[in-house]
Amino acid sequence: MSGVNRAAEDTNRRMLRARDAMDRAYAEPLDVPALARIAHVSEAHFSRTFRATFGETPHRYLQRRRVERAMFLLRETGRSVTDICFEVGFGSPGTFSRTFRDIVGMSPREYRKQAVAQQVPTCFAMAWTRPGS
Repeated sequence: MSGVNRAAEDTNRRMLRARDAMDRAYAEPLDVPALARIAHVSEAHFSRTFRATFGETPHRYLQRRRVERAMFLLRETGRSVTDICFEVGFGSPGTFSRTFRDIVGMSPREYRKQAVAQQVPTCFAMAWTRPGS
């Protein structure tokens, strides 16, 4: 294996380590400095490389993971939107609602109404409602 391939493989492994941490601890206050430490690279290198590897910034990836979890909680529980907002890691209901609308195309309350009205099996609902990037 050449040195270039080994270096690329090492970089990918570092980015996957950070992405896995975001998937596991999405509700934690993760920021670029913390994620860069997990990946063992500088903050600037981490942000640039993460985007090149996964096609979106670390911040956007984390927001999308939080919204995906919120979508599940909105569909499957009767908990308030505010409770869900804080549980998935957003700092304010306003930021949560704006981000949710930006990613899903409707407010959390509209999403809940639509999801309840559909009454389809969860596997279909997840496939149909998975947010894009």
